Amino acid sequence: MKHYTEIITINPEIRFGRPCIRGMRITVSDILGWLATGMTIEDIIEDFPELNEEDIKAALLYAADREHKISIAS
Repeated sequence: MKHYTEIITINPEIRFGRPCIRGMRITVSDILGWLATGMTIEDIIEDFPELNEEDIKAALLYAADREHKISIAS
């Protein structure tokens, strides 16, 4: 699996600079929200075939790493 930094992109021209998947308009927070509402990885890929399992796992790793960095800074 690629490191999440190879999948998550931040571009001020796309979705106001929010972390996105491979330069698409799908954000990390979109994926987290879908998972939080009960969608499975398979459900998400079915609805958004441009995504793959690695993209979704990268979003989770990004969020976990960000949370870890915030708790260390506190």
